[in-house]
Amino acid sequence: MSRVGKKPVAVPAGVTANVDGQQVRIKGAKGELSFVVPEAVLVKLENGEIKVDPRDQSKDARAKWGLSRSMVNNLIEGVSKGFEKKLEINGVGYRAAVAGKVLKLSLGYSHDVDYEIPAGITIVTPKPTEIVVSGIDKQKVGQTAAEIREFRGPEPYKGKGVKYADEFIFRKEGKKK
Repeated sequence: MSRVGKKPVAVPAGVTANVDGQQVRIKGAKGELSFVVPEAVLVKLENGEIKVDPRDQSKDARAKWGLSRSMVNNLIEGVSKGFEKKLEINGVGYRAAVAGKVLKLSLGYSHDVDYEIPAGITIVTPKPTEIVVSGIDKQKVGQTAAEIREFRGPEPYKGKGVKYADEFIFRKEGKKK
């Protein structure tokens, strides 16, 4: 039994939910998102709550039950509060700046890295060594942050590179004479 799937998703004030067959549409203050629930799962809107249930007790239905509930919850959280990921840049001369729809990164290469900001994502650089990626779609925010981190991931010897703000980098000791 899915412990996540059992709990219904409450629709807060200011958010409108619409369930049309397998299509779930959520509209809120920050925007509108939709999700197509897999056929193995039944979704219904009752008393201001979205309830997700498996159609039968097959392995496939039970596997997609908790996933579907989490996806619907992420839609509601996204249109009401939004999501954000913070990244830190460590290293001498490493910095970031936003110029229009492009994030310019100086990461110790012979050239600057230009990252085109995807639609629906907002990137801000409060400090040259700090990047804040935000948006209403949790998957897009996480994917964008991962792509930026990938340009120069943190290395274990000096800790240089781009890392998540809450990430711990296990430091290694260098060579000994």
